[in-house]
Amino acid sequence: MNVFTFSGNLGKDAERRSVGASTVANFSVPVKAGFGDKQTTTWINCAVWGKRAEGGLVDLLTKGTPVCVSGELSQREWTNQSGEIKTSLECRVNEVTLMGKGQAKESVEPDAPLDDHIPF
Repeated sequence: MNVFTFSGNLGKDAERRSVGASTVANFSVPVKAGFGDKQTTTWINCAVWGKRAEGGLVDLLTKGTPVCVSGELSQREWTNQSGEIKTSLECRVNEVTLMGKGQAKESVEPDAPLDDHIPF
């Protein structure tokens, strides 16, 4: 079983298009690993197919949106016009979770005293 789960902020808005009789929505997510000067970023190209690509979720997948994605990981290799061999990591998405959107944010007025009471 191939299940890959990762998170990051979308690199650009999702794009929806028709492929034959189906619909696909594509977006990319940068995944960071390591710390300090050893930190690396790997871009994952994601594809949502079918009814999920036709729904309202794609409209919420905008640049900078934090997401958690789960799906099937694959690697694609091709030769560009310069003759260089290129590879990309691709995920056929099974599940997308929007992180941070729609959550109520609590604000405190600058002069208001903070309540130290822990509610649990």
